[in-house]
Amino acid sequence: METEIKLTKLASCAGCGAKVGAGTLVKLLDGFKSHSDPRLIVGYDKSDDASVYVINDDTAIIQTTDFFPPIADDPYLYGQIAAANALSDVYAMGGEPKLALNIMCITDAMPKEAVREILRGGYDKAYEAGAIITGGHTISGSEPIYGLAVTGFVHPSKVLTNSGARPGDVLILTKPLGIGILTTAAKAGLVDEPTLKKVYAQMRELNKYSRDIAIKYEIHSCTDVTGFSLLGHSYEMAEGSGVTIHISIPDVPYHKEAWEPASMGFIPAGAYRNREYAEAGVKVAGNADRAMLDILFDPQTSGGLLLAVAEKDAAACLKELKDSIPAASIIGYVTNRLDDPIILET
Repeated sequence: METEIKLTKLASCAGCGAKVGAGTLVKLLDGFKSHSDPRLIVGYDKSDDASVYVINDDTAIIQTTDFFPPIADDPYLYGQIAAANALSDVYAMGGEPKLALNIMCITDAMPKEAVREILRGGYDKAYEAGAIITGGHTISGSEPIYGLAVTGFVHPSKVLTNSGARPGDVLILTKPLGIGILTTAAKAGLVDEPTLKKVYAQMRELNKYSRDIAIKYEIHSCTDVTGFSLLGHSYEMAEGSGVTIHISIPDVPYHKEAWEPASMGFIPAGAYRNREYAEAGVKVAGNADRAMLDILFDPQTSGGLLLAVAEKDAAACLKELKDSIPAASIIGYVTNRLDDPIILET
């Protein structure tokens, strides 16, 4: 849908690039009183993708929320991407989303048809996921915002967290990096239309299909790579699991079109926050180009899943993933904890 209003011009930053840095969040939540409950098996103290509460021996509830400013000018596309991004947290926990609530902020400059198209994009993506949007909450404000609060379900024994990686695991990433850099460069007119279409198609792709394949195999840990970047989320996985994560830079999939704008300095603000948060825990074993490091710290919107797969299952899991998700790649492995949480191998 073409509109006279450019949605991305109504926001100071786009997509998951608007996310507050992980280090800031930890400090903000420090010392808060919180009830304990043995049925809450994953809470905010775990730096995980969603909370998980056990209902009975067969069922646990997954709850999450995610929303952000426009990542695209097309309102329907923006709604799709925001919904896919919010639903992703449930898939990262190994679950299936079932219920969702709209979270929306509209501005006076937005025509009603644009608002309707954003919502339609969200409803269509929720329908694809098998979830039902049952209502929500909308306010007026200075910048557009859209996303979902999502409830999903999972068997308590099949919950995937970002703190279960084990020595010997193989790391698989399902979507290429570079989204934040390319959408930042696009604001300056430095990205061609075919590249933008490819990037938008990736962002609106549900992680449902990766999850449906992955759960057939022995997966010890999982997270989706979003606003905290590959290195930020890998750092959380390494710290939570008490291991060292080794990432082979040449094996990391990324959009080649992101290299030039990265080398020119078109880096979203979120990348600097990610670097500040995780860089002290990252050791580079060899020489790495600055542009490539910026791509590894680049905040992703609706990024892929990072899976820590048992070594015996890694080859079969990757083969099945690549049949439907060609970008899926083995990018590293897990060892016992060394001096550094993350080692980048060149």
